[in-house]
Amino acid sequence: MQVVSLINTLNSLFQRSEDVSHSVSKSAETTKTLSNLQELEAGLARARSGIRNAARNQTSHEQDKKSIYRNAGEFHWSYSKMEKMFKIYIYEEGNPPLFHNGPYKGIYSTEGMFINGIETSKQLRTRDPDRAHIYFLPFSIKVMVRYLYERDSQDIEPIKRIISEYVDIIARKYPYWNRSLGADHFMLSCHDWGPRTSSSVPLLYKSSIRALCNANTSEGFNPSKDLSFPEINLRKGNLPVLVEGLPPSNRSILAFFAGKLHGNIRSILVQHWKDKDDKILVYEHLPTGISYGTMMRKSRFCLCPSGYEVASPRIVESIYSECIPVLISDHYVPPFSDVLDWSSFSVQVRVNDIPDLKTILMSIPEERYLEMHKNLKQVLKHFMVNDPPVRHDAFYMTVHSVWLRRLNIGINT
Repeated sequence: MQVVSLINTLNSLFQRSEDVSHSVSKSAETTKTLSNLQELEAGLARARSGIRNAARNQTSHEQDKKSIYRNAGEFHWSYSKMEKMFKIYIYEEGNPPLFHNGPYKGIYSTEGMFINGIETSKQLRTRDPDRAHIYFLPFSIKVMVRYLYERDSQDIEPIKRIISEYVDIIARKYPYWNRSLGADHFMLSCHDWGPRTSSSVPLLYKSSIRALCNANTSEGFNPSKDLSFPEINLRKGNLPVLVEGLPPSNRSILAFFAGKLHGNIRSILVQHWKDKDDKILVYEHLPTGISYGTMMRKSRFCLCPSGYEVASPRIVESIYSECIPVLISDHYVPPFSDVLDWSSFSVQVRVNDIPDLKTILMSIPEERYLEMHKNLKQVLKHFMVNDPPVRHDAFYMTVHSVWLRRLNIGINT
């Protein structure tokens, strides 16, 4: 069976990697590592202090200005510091396709794009693990599902076993995992099973930083250590091509949704609004000849209900279309919400308030709507996908979210 043979191959790979010899004596290596760690922690402490000062020093005028950021001064100072000093070490154990690889098209594309972006980054990547602020575990849940999951079996144990074995060899070969109990390590997954499969290693689940599209607080997502990043559907693997939406004055549709009915939230939405109102257009299937993209670009608000999982590529599609996203979920943490003020460019609605959608949206003053629309144009750059990545895009915003969480970790030296 393919799954068994692949697991056996990986087991032998892990076993061989344990045989690597070290030319430096253990005591000298330990002393060197400790000295480097002290230097790194001191630098991070200075960065934390600088960020606090930047937040305090923002003038009252700047605070009063409407912004897409929670604190613009704090964000820009932190981002600049990240660019200057943040270094990531990528474990080189494991071979493609399960490791150092990922999808480049479809709704999980950001998983593969991020792995490639980190591994090819001259700015962020360090080959010296003693000089790293954080350590990346470069496995792809999506690719593991492709190769290890038996369709319709609901058995994810092979995936959990590979992750557990991978972390085990990392912990036995290097001092870094055990030194921090995994707290300065991170994984990334856009697949729905990212939260579940990471539970195969208790410390990975509870202590490590998990970058997840499926940022569901009811499934163990912890915003204080985990981070939400966007699910972006690159349908054919091509980078996004933006088509400017209509100006606000020409958007004749109040709210729009079209999508498959998976999950209770969408069923409730359809029950209350399908064929019920000429201002809120809700479809399971679009009529022939009507374009999904065109509808978004003609709408003032785009409804983004969670499906079986909380994340949806519809959120970023709304941003691309300059259509105010309406997030309908009780447990979703939006991407980059540690620095972005989502209330400045989106509407968040609880599931119980779906029957009141029209009232909620109609009650937003026109001045407020125009301000949100303007903010949506500003926030767009943070959700763009570029190859190679560029400043402030989705890749670097994800890295910045990792950086912020590393700043919250103090490792005893």
